Amino acid sequence: MTTSQNTEKKRSGVFGKILAWLLIIVFLAVGGLVYYRYYFVFGEGVKSGYLNFAVKKGNLFKTYEGKLIQEGLRTQTGSGVSSNEFEFSVESDSIFRILELNSGKYFDLHYKEYHGVLPWRGNTRYIVDEVINMK
Repeated sequence: MTTSQNTEKKRSGVFGKILAWLLIIVFLAVGGLVYYRYYFVFGEGVKSGYLNFAVKKGNLFKTYEGKLIQEGLRTQTGSGVSSNEFEFSVESDSIFRILELNSGKYFDLHYKEYHGVLPWRGNTRYIVDEVINMK
């Protein structure tokens, strides 16, 4: 084996290692971004108000959606006054059943807020995970 063949083998081995490390770094970076965007809980809290509706809808993924009308008024951009509305999604069948059977009642709902929307999780960034109180 000549020296030129040895150096060529070493170069291709180094290039392969660099490429492998770059692919690993890119894969980890993309995985971290996907986690942060769709699975990292950005915020959580409680919203209170009268349940306007709770429905199951969707073309491909059937998800549970709802709307809470909060007390108080807010002004929209421009003229006019409207109520505060909180649109949310629900992952749990049992929580949806409670909401579905008690539309129009006053609820305190605990929710989690995500940065992005996943089609199988719901149509909103807000996911209700607990009914705290119902009146």
